[in-house]
Amino acid sequence: MPRAEASVSAARGHVQDCYVYVQLPNSTETITCGRFSQEQTSAGTVGRFVYGRRYRARPDAVPMDSYHLPLSDRVQETAALGGIFGALRDSSPDAWGRLVIQRALGRSALTEVDYLLASPEDRAGALSFGRNAEPAALWAYNRIVRLPELMETARLIESHPSSALPERLRHAEVLMRDGGTSMGGARPKSVVEDETGLWLAKFPARDDRWTNASVEAGMLALARRCGITTPITRLVRVGRARVLLVMRFDRERLDPVANESVQYRRHRMVSALTVLNADESPQLRDRWSYVLLADELRRWSARPDEDQRELFRRMVFNALVSNLDDHPRNHALIATAHDWRLAPAYDVTPDPRVGSHERDLAMVCGRTGRRARRTNLLSQAERFSLTRVEADAVVSDMVATIRSSWYADMRQHETSEADCATIASAFLDEGFEYDGDADL
Repeated sequence: MPRAEASVSAARGHVQDCYVYVQLPNSTETITCGRFSQEQTSAGTVGRFVYGRRYRARPDAVPMDSYHLPLSDRVQETAALGGIFGALRDSSPDAWGRLVIQRALGRSALTEVDYLLASPEDRAGALSFGRNAEPAALWAYNRIVRLPELMETARLIESHPSSALPERLRHAEVLMRDGGTSMGGARPKSVVEDETGLWLAKFPARDDRWTNASVEAGMLALARRCGITTPITRLVRVGRARVLLVMRFDRERLDPVANESVQYRRHRMVSALTVLNADESPQLRDRWSYVLLADELRRWSARPDEDQRELFRRMVFNALVSNLDDHPRNHALIATAHDWRLAPAYDVTPDPRVGSHERDLAMVCGRTGRRARRTNLLSQAERFSLTRVEADAVVSDMVATIRSSWYADMRQHETSEADCATIASAFLDEGFEYDGDADL
């Protein structure tokens, strides 16, 4: 990459930078695609990215984001998301991974570039980051047999919120960092490997109100019953605890040839937050919207009508089971080759609220905003490639399916009677059928 392209305005303030690598579609080779930098200015943090000349010259070059980070020879800038482009931020760890990295490095004042560079290569999507002009060697993953050790490490890290850790945690810190920290969300987790591929292992958390692994497994089974695409899941016991394994849908395992090691195709992935060009701050959530996401699918997706109807089902499902943590980072698009499609549904959990008949989703779902009501969900049906009659039939079918199946699906996935009683109020809240918006 020419020095003139790689250099980005270091004179105006403190600048950190790194190279960005990508695994191209239908390839196992990781190559350098550009350089990212962040500058601290008096007005805030500014992020800059430039694609490398050699990368742009490749006939198979793909943009990180066709609409907000297109292939170009110019230096592209952003002040959003704390000065990082959404497509790059999607490859960075969220709450749990950041906590582990802070513990491993012994400090909490870290920049986005710090997090990108400190994260192992279990991150979501096809991007990697480094200090060198050429990518590092292949990454090795923890085997699934290490689940007990990894789960205990997660417990230790959770139980010591201070960055000043006792000496006995040093090894655990390294183990957890190497075992996996980059996948999103706040729950303790790690990436593990077996002969079938890569799994995201979701461990128990200190503040769990129920056996989360069983409940989430049951919720995903119920979603599949409602016609929603979900990842493959497995429940495993580790001692007396249960761990949920979710197969990575952004990785494709390739069978080894001769004496070669197992390789993976890494698929590009962007969150709905990136697709919506939205922000995370409470003051800038005006674009958190299923309706706007459906509109974006019209230009992003290779099969927009199909994906819009699937998105409608997910929106309705979240309303019917009180999955109120349905923010834009819990939706994604994935490109297994060149074309983008809606990724499988993930992070589906109930939020029981006894005595409340108003359920608001995290994203706008109709003309009256975030209200989880039938009338509101139907109010923008045409934006999801459905007539109102078709949409109403989808809702009614899903209501019937959830009413008849939620308890059985939970019990089938080892959810206890007590846990079922705890989450029961999340399903089919009576306020869903309130017709106060019937004129919409």
